[in-house]
Amino acid sequence: MAPKQQKVGYECASCGHREVKWLGRCPECGEWNTMREGAAPAAGARAAHTHKFSVPLDAVDPAEGARVPSGSAEVDRVLGGGIMRGSSVLIGGEPGIGKSTLLLQIAAQAGVQGRVLYVSGEESAAQIRLRADRLGLKRVGLEVLCSGDLAEALAALDRVKPALFVVDSLQTLASAEAGAVPGTANQVKYCALELSDWAREHGSACFLVAHVTKDGLIAGPKAAEHTVDVVLMFEQSETDVRFLRSAKNRFGSTDEVGLFTMTERGLEELSDPSSVFLVRREGGSPAGAAVAATWEGTRAILVEIQALTVPGKASLSRVYSERIEPARVARVAAVLEKHVGLRLSDQDIYVNVSGGIRLSEPGIDLALAAAIYSARTGMALPTGVAIAGEVSLAGEVRPVRRMPGRARAAKAMGLARVVGPPDAEAMKNEDSWERVSTVGATVRALFGSPPESR
Repeated sequence: MAPKQQKVGYECASCGHREVKWLGRCPECGEWNTMREGAAPAAGARAAHTHKFSVPLDAVDPAEGARVPSGSAEVDRVLGGGIMRGSSVLIGGEPGIGKSTLLLQIAAQAGVQGRVLYVSGEESAAQIRLRADRLGLKRVGLEVLCSGDLAEALAALDRVKPALFVVDSLQTLASAEAGAVPGTANQVKYCALELSDWAREHGSACFLVAHVTKDGLIAGPKAAEHTVDVVLMFEQSETDVRFLRSAKNRFGSTDEVGLFTMTERGLEELSDPSSVFLVRREGGSPAGAAVAATWEGTRAILVEIQALTVPGKASLSRVYSERIEPARVARVAAVLEKHVGLRLSDQDIYVNVSGGIRLSEPGIDLALAAAIYSARTGMALPTGVAIAGEVSLAGEVRPVRRMPGRARAAKAMGLARVVGPPDAEAMKNEDSWERVSTVGATVRALFGSPPESR
């Protein structure tokens, strides 16, 4: 069999732009008579490497790193202040949680100058139009491409040259260079690299939707997460509250959390989070409930932690906790048993967080200890108390960041008494909260003299 003839292409010697036929003038840089004959790349293959030169750091324009608003204050909060030019953002979440709705809202409301391209491999153009009409979204210059071919997507990007583009989803894209089946590890990695490189080279912002596994992790190789600049996880509680968290962010903090609620008009920002995570009751809280003043990113959130203890089966203690790490619950219970004399080694411990938010900040330790102590002894905490502080294995209450801000947020929500750790750097706020230095002192301050060990 005769060998297959290699196709011939033409590359600009000035900028590296490629064409399938000879042109007198390069359409990319405008230079004349710079097209040189060479082997053409295969279909879907990446463009040849252009010649780039190093530049002094002082010569880089800081304005190129300016951020633009996404149209959502909560998204801007998680991104670190807005959308960065040339950045690539990978967002994952459970099916039906609202990823497509959120990104369509960003595509229609982002404050970028220029056109926006929405590439969908899961929906038709009519479906996207119906959703946009239902949400009341309109934008001049918003274009839609419904295709699962990476080559077609890259060709559309070269034609439209958008300031922002969305790909929904990464697992539906396929390239001839990476195999024939979309969604494979090689396809996900290759397509993520191609799209993020295009965004970086053209100064365009890129949002990529990713599927997740049954464990809640982004499906595909970790190399895809390393390729992009930001990795966001979209989570849902038992209620209508959605949480947008950052697992990786080259341009900001990963401690921020964005809060949304799903309504008929799409995803709306949750302006007052504490009103959702606090339970208002008449006549005081029951035993086992404690209000934690936690700090998420740049704001304080008041959350109710609920605990329940029951005798364990065969005298074995087990911990059941989804929103707080079970290892943390077991550690706090061990500190209570050692330094307060509260017997928990034969108890099953159940812990829940009102509103379904996942808590990992160290400042919830003291409130968790108070909730477990209250559940085990049957004594309810006093009404109108918020608690914050980290608990050490020695039974000490360690300082936490932004304690004055936590105290102000608690009092703004009507909680007149705040219990927390001593803070030498915040002595000017002497009356802001009640200082406790140990877990035993916390128990005495909240419950009086501890009862006999049970």
